[in-house]
Order: sequence, then C-alpha cells, then structure tokens
Amino acid sequence: MIVLDLGLPDLDGVDVTRTLREWTEVPILILSVRDQESDKVGALDAGADDYLTKPFGVAELRARIRSALRRSNKPADTAVFEAGDLKVDLARRIVQVSNEKVQLTPTEYRLLKALVRYPDRVLTHRHLIRELWGGTCYEDEMHLLRVNISNLRHKLESDPTRPRYVVTEAGVGYRLRTE
Repeated sequence: MIVLDLGLPDLDGVDVTRTLREWTEVPILILSVRDQESDKVGALDAGADDYLTKPFGVAELRARIRSALRRSNKPADTAVFEAGDLKVDLARRIVQVSNEKVQLTPTEYRLLKALVRYPDRVLTHRHLIRELWGGTCYEDEMHLLRVNISNLRHKLESDPTRPRYVVTEAGVGYRLRTE
C-alpha cells in the first residue's frame, strides 16, 4: 500500500498517483491538508483509492489502511480472455496474437484491459478516458485515445484498417468484438 501526501516538494501528488496507476494496482491512500472537493475528486480520478484530510486521527488512518488492504487482497484476476487469435492473460499480463507475444505500452495494455473487462459492450469515449487518464473528456485526451486505439489495432489486428477485434462505434466509443 502507498500512503502519499499531495504536498510533495518537487512533484504534484496527483501526477505521482497517475504515474503509479500506469504500472501498478497497489492501493493508494492520499493524505493532504487540501480539503476542497475539487482536490479530492482530482486525486480520486487520478487513481487514488481513498483520501484523508489532515488533521486526522491515527485510529481512522489505520481503519482506512485496513479497509484498502482488505479490498486489495481479493484473488488476482486469473481470467484468460480469448477471441479468435487474440489471447489476453490478465494475471500474467501477457497478450498474444496467433500465439505470438505482443508488446504493449502501459497505456495500450490498460486500454485493452478495459475493453476485455466488458467484451462485446460499447465503452464510451468518456469511460475510456476516465479509465486511462482519470480526467473528464477533453479534446487532447480524445486525440490521445484515438492514437492509442490506432496503436493497439496495429499491434493486434492483421489488417488495422478493417479491425476484427477493436471496433469503432461511430460517435460513441469502442467495442472489443469476440465473434
């Protein structure tokens, strides 16, 4: 578990949280003197699991830590998603197409993982942006989403211009097709 104060001397705690979420699911508890709702929402949207405002009691801190650890001690996701030639082993973080291992960036993997969790369902642009970057729908993030979808298709699809797996639902979002 990570207990993180937002008031870091050289970095912004929200940025640290967002960076941590690129590669780990470890519980993050934010401690801060910042008590504005916008600060709390920003930290939670960046990937924090809980937010505690200073001053606080030690008993409350311990209870929040126990709670976060209970939630994180769930069994690892052992599911292996398969559709056609695509295989995603979530527990081992291995992606294969036609039995060949595919290297994904952390963002591409999180994008694929989000799609795998809801196969054959449309995930809106806004939902995916929140999953990946924790923010609301801004034009720059829409561009980043499109770029990451394109990169993912180039790595997974035999013909990225005619995607078999990661399909666009025009004006709405994307779907991971299993048929």
